[in-house]
Amino acid sequence: MKRKRPNILLFTTDQHRGDHLGIAGHPVLETPNLDSLIGHGAYFPNAYTEIPSTTGARRCLLGGQASHACGLVGYAAVEWHERNTLAQVLADAGYHCINVGWRNLHPPRKLYGFHIVIPHDLAIEADDYWEWLRREVGPNAHERGHGADANGWLGRPWHLDERYHPTTWTTDVTIEQITKRDPSRPFFVWCSHLRPHSPYDPPQFFWDMYIGRKLPEVPMGEWARRHDMPNPGLPRAAWHGRLTAAQLQRMRAAYMGLVTHIDYDFGRMMETLQRYVSRQELANTLIVFVSDHGDMQNDHCLLRKTYAYEGSARIPFLLRYPEGTALPCGTFPHVVGLQDVMPTILEAAGVDAPESVTGRSVLRAIRGEPWRPFIHGEHSPCYALEEAMHYLTDGKQKYIWFPATGQEQLFDLVRDRCEIHDLAGDLGHADELAGWRARLVELLARRGDGFSDGRRLLVRKEPWEAVVR
Repeated sequence: MKRKRPNILLFTTDQHRGDHLGIAGHPVLETPNLDSLIGHGAYFPNAYTEIPSTTGARRCLLGGQASHACGLVGYAAVEWHERNTLAQVLADAGYHCINVGWRNLHPPRKLYGFHIVIPHDLAIEADDYWEWLRREVGPNAHERGHGADANGWLGRPWHLDERYHPTTWTTDVTIEQITKRDPSRPFFVWCSHLRPHSPYDPPQFFWDMYIGRKLPEVPMGEWARRHDMPNPGLPRAAWHGRLTAAQLQRMRAAYMGLVTHIDYDFGRMMETLQRYVSRQELANTLIVFVSDHGDMQNDHCLLRKTYAYEGSARIPFLLRYPEGTALPCGTFPHVVGLQDVMPTILEAAGVDAPESVTGRSVLRAIRGEPWRPFIHGEHSPCYALEEAMHYLTDGKQKYIWFPATGQEQLFDLVRDRCEIHDLAGDLGHADELAGWRARLVELLARRGDGFSDGRRLLVRKEPWEAVVR
C-alpha cells in the first residue's frame, strides 16, 4: 500500500541563538521538549543563517534560496516576487497551507502561497494578535505596554497574565487552525514565534527560572574593543556597547526565559494535538524547528544581529521524522542553512524541488551522501557601513570579510567556538586565510555585483542596497 504523504509542521522562532538549546550543551538553559526531537530525528549543531536578519533570512527559508539568489542581501521591507515559495509548491501538490504568527513578509497580508494567514506582524492593519489583545484586555492594551523596546536590551517580566503573551497566543491559534484543517488533505503549518526576539519579556514563571542563576561568562575577544561604549548613556536600542552587570543579568535571564517559554509551549502544543488529531496523523508529521538568526546578547560588546559571529549567525536546526522513516537519528556535523529547509520538506513530501531552489535536502546528509564543503552568508550595511560583511564557514573554521574596510577575520570554531582569538594576523594560519579568501573571491566573482573581479576581493567605500537589482 502506498504510504500516505506526511503532514508538515514548521516551527520557527526569531533571533534564537544556536547555542541556546539544552541539546547544544548550554549549561543553564532548559529546552526539554525541543531536545527530545532527536530521539526520532536529527540535530545539526553547525546550522547557519545565510542572512542574519529577518526579511532576508525568511526569504532563504521560504524560497529554498541562498543570499543574493533570494533577491536580498540584508534587511529591507519590500515585496517578494518569488512564485515558487514553499507554501505555493506544497499547495500546488495538494497540501492545506496555514501560517500563524510572526512573518515580516511584505506587504504584510500577502499570502505567498498559504491558504490561511493569521499574522502577528507589528502593524495596526496587519496584526491579528494586537486586535485580539485589545478585544480581550481593553482598547489601550499593548504588547509593549511594559516599556521595553522591540529592538532593545531591556529585560523584565511580561506585564499581563501569561495567557495574553504573544507566544501563548501563537501556540493557541496554531492548535485551533490544525483542528480546523481540511481533513481530506495533508497539512503544512508554519507556526512562527516572534520571541525570543526583543522585547525580552517572559512570563513571570520563566523569568524566575533564570534571574537568580549564575550565567556563563559573556565572551569578549581582544579584537572587540572597538565595539565598547561607556555606560550609563547607552541607548536602549544600541547595537554595541557594554551593559552593566545588572542590565546584562536581566537581559540574558529574560532571553533565556523566552526560549524556555517557547519550548514549554511546543510541548503543550504536541500534548494538546494528541487529543484533537489522531495519533496516526500526528505520528505521520515531519517537524522542522529552526530560527531565522541569532542574538548577540552582548557577546564582544555587540547587541542585536546582522553579524557573522556565532551569536548572530548560528541557529538551531532540529528535525523529527514522520513515523516509519528509515533514517538514522542523532547529531550530524554537516554545515546547513535556511535554504536547506524547503528542499528537505519537499523531499519528505515526495514533491520535486523547483529549479529556483539552491539549497539541498538535509536528508541527503543524514543518509551519508556527499555534502557541501562550506556555506556562505552576508549582510549589507545596516547599523554602520563598516559592519557589513561576508562570511564562509565549514563548521570548523570561519572566515569573515568586511567589504567597506577590507578587514579579514579567521576563527577556529573547534577550539574557540566563542571566537575569542582572531587568527587572521597569525602567520601560522596565513595559508588557511588565503585559502578561504580564494573561495570567497571565486564565489562572489560569479555574481558580478562588484565584490570580486575574479582575482581579488574589492573594497566598497559606498553603501550598497539590501535589494538585489
